[in-house]
Amino acid sequence: MDLRDLDLNLLLVFREIMRERQISAAAKRLRLTQSAVSNALARLRLSTGDDLFVRTAEGMQPTPMAEGMADAVSAALSQLEQALRPPPAFEPAVSRRRFALAMTDVGEIHFMPRLIEQCAALAPQVEIATVRLGAVHLRSELEEGRIDLVLGAFEDAPEAWFQRRLFRQSVVTLFRSGHPLAAGRLTQARLVAARHLVVTAMESPYDAINQALTAAGIDLQRAFSVPHFAAVPYILSTTDMVATVPQKLAERAAGPFQLRQTPSPLGLPLLQTNMFWHRRYHQDPGLCWLRELIAANFGESAT
Repeated sequence: MDLRDLDLNLLLVFREIMRERQISAAAKRLRLTQSAVSNALARLRLSTGDDLFVRTAEGMQPTPMAEGMADAVSAALSQLEQALRPPPAFEPAVSRRRFALAMTDVGEIHFMPRLIEQCAALAPQVEIATVRLGAVHLRSELEEGRIDLVLGAFEDAPEAWFQRRLFRQSVVTLFRSGHPLAAGRLTQARLVAARHLVVTAMESPYDAINQALTAAGIDLQRAFSVPHFAAVPYILSTTDMVATVPQKLAERAAGPFQLRQTPSPLGLPLLQTNMFWHRRYHQDPGLCWLRELIAANFGESAT
């Protein structure tokens, strides 16, 4: 017998008749009419070439072939039922899951302190590890589940990715308290004349910052530079250099490093940060929880 020719629903009827040894009782468990169960048994007999069950004074008794089939059919159906069950609910309070999030260093500064705080309160055994954007192939890592979420901005996100906007932020000029630029309005001419600390990160959308600096007449080749935004507050706090940075970084760094920020005169567009995940894991209970946690704490409506 070719399985392609067999209606697997007939095996459900077989299992219930084997359990109940009565057509009427099997029909009741299956919520079918007796005639429907009888017709199903007739079709299964035709497919197997065996009577399978014979009516006796003690009910429908299995033939040797039916007895030989019983355990295997029951086990196969149980495995199918288990495979088709919805995944168990994610319980953050007891979960030991480890999530991997891809983001920039600015993202780490903005997201991680709050996420660590929230996990300590809501999911004390959950762990979050970050992966730097640009260090991995995001498409394959998301598809294979080695990275759970990407936090950033991508204009050419693949169709297989879902996305949710978290927030938009301005680009500001950052410098130490007491810097000469703190007095008066910051014009483009005053900004161009200042000594600049440039971040050479090329991840979108931060590459637009250096393009705007170049367009304003700032020679990036003669500026001091670092590859990451994370180093900027340390350097600005002890020098007279200025840096053009995302507002979220400036907000985090201003207090601890005694820095000041002012709107950039370069007219840069807002930087948008989205959350991305792969379609394969859209209904993963753990990722649903994490996405909602991030949206609640960092979305535009978060307080």
